Amino acid sequence: MHFSIPETESRSGDSGGSAYVAYNIHVNGVLHCRVRYSQLLGLHEQLRKEYGANVLPAFPPKKLFSLTPAEVEQRREQLEKYMQAVRQDPLLGSSETFNSFLRRAQQETQQVPTEEVSLEVLLSNGQKVLVNVLTSDQTEDVLEAVAAKLDLPDDLIGYFSLFLVREKEDGAFSFVRKLQEFELPYVSVTSLRSQEYKIVLRKSYWDSAYDDDVMENRVGLNLLYAQFLRLAQTLRHYGYLRFDACVADFPEKDCPVVVSAGNSELSLQLRLPGQQLREGSFRVTRMRCWRVTSSVPLPSGSTSSPGRGRGEVRLELAFEYLMSKDRLQWVTITSPQAIMMSICLQSMVDELMVKKSGGSIRKMLRRRVGGTLRRSDSQQAVKSPPLLESPDATRESMVKLSSKLSAVSLRGIGSPSTDASASDVHGNFAFEGIGDEDL
Repeated sequence: MHFSIPETESRSGDSGGSAYVAYNIHVNGVLHCRVRYSQLLGLHEQLRKEYGANVLPAFPPKKLFSLTPAEVEQRREQLEKYMQAVRQDPLLGSSETFNSFLRRAQQETQQVPTEEVSLEVLLSNGQKVLVNVLTSDQTEDVLEAVAAKLDLPDDLIGYFSLFLVREKEDGAFSFVRKLQEFELPYVSVTSLRSQEYKIVLRKSYWDSAYDDDVMENRVGLNLLYAQFLRLAQTLRHYGYLRFDACVADFPEKDCPVVVSAGNSELSLQLRLPGQQLREGSFRVTRMRCWRVTSSVPLPSGSTSSPGRGRGEVRLELAFEYLMSKDRLQWVTITSPQAIMMSICLQSMVDELMVKKSGGSIRKMLRRRVGGTLRRSDSQQAVKSPPLLESPDATRESMVKLSSKLSAVSLRGIGSPSTDASASDVHGNFAFEGIGDEDL
């Protein structure tokens, strides 16, 4: 924790008294309080009575006459060094005399009266906890109030601390500092005068071996889980379903890939010649349609007689992807898990359509009515799209994909007339929501 006195102010005395010099004490670059030399001298005298002169650092002496600008600057530097030395001393910096002085000065500087207020404290997952505290309550008091609200046992309070954070536009927290015993949490957060700043409860230890102590309690376990879940959600493939290694024809034929499904996309990790690793993703909303085909390759020189000499069934997932504004391209993934990949695609489309219609995923649960299972009303509205004709590779390229790609119709035309009639093509309703501005 860094104390600094970067500036002084000339201020008028109370009731029209003579002007005086005020020293602005900053903590980690943020104004904490504003004090006079006489107040700091009083703190010094009190500490000397309690701990002796030999323990204390040097304090700038009084002056009989008014200070020149150069002397004011010199005293500012000396007071800054003094405050830093006291804070860094294990005995002095943790003393109630030192900390209570800074708390009173903070409350006086911000002109916050002592009264009962409701303070919002966030958990790591964004959940809000409201506690009733006094504006003059120190950090330890507020921490105990939050623990009591959560039913966290007293012997586990020491594993957690309160942190001042700034909430960014994406909802992530940027940590400013850990709230200390010399400050008042309510005053610290409200004095910043911005809704971006919040107080968050978080574990305060660094050795993960202590996790075992905390997880013995249900509340402690939930707090740790919320924190770790928040962190996990920032990872690239959080919540994705990872499939076994397989082969794709993109970006080149017979390219070894690892496919993962999640966050409305298929992610492909591939290793190019030269052992170079690359990763690409195919957004579900840019897939016009997809299909699963199955085939049984024949051994070399064998005939096509049924039931003779056939190998293992080969499954392929192929989807037509919008590579650019005017270009659709088929991408094929050969994998024994192709059917599961198709199911994942359909599930992601269902979720997108429910979200687009303002529905909730909770309403997508199946309900038992009259002894049979049926989907809820909101999921009936996003049933699987009708079948499309198998696209012809020789068809003309699209001239312009605009007006939400109205040129691509998702009406049911019938099943393909090719030999692979079992490989129904699934139209993608979510594809209708893509326009030029989304590319």
